[in-house]
Amino acid sequence: MASQVPVVGSWYQDAEEDLVFEVVAVDEHAATVEVQYLDGEVSEIDFDTWRQLLLLPAEAPEDWRSSYELSEEDSHDADEVYHPQDMNDPLSMVEPDTTFGMDEL
Repeated sequence: MASQVPVVGSWYQDAEEDLVFEVVAVDEHAATVEVQYLDGEVSEIDFDTWRQLLLLPAEAPEDWRSSYELSEEDSHDADEVYHPQDMNDPLSMVEPDTTFGMDEL
């Protein structure tokens, strides 16, 4: 029986299924725990089921990010928002003079 309170960012091992996973979210309103396994699969476990699991604390595996790695091509300008409809609009490159309704001094 799981006596641990699910903590976001913590790793656990399901002793019965021999699966290692990380808790990525806890939704108290829906009474669910969202977990992500090493292969990238995301699953939800309700609180009642969580309490019945035989869980052991686990360390994050050394290669746990390998299933989430982006290729060099995918990671280039990852924070840049892409709007294809704005590509031919010269006004899309003009920065506004105001921010949040306030003029620059």
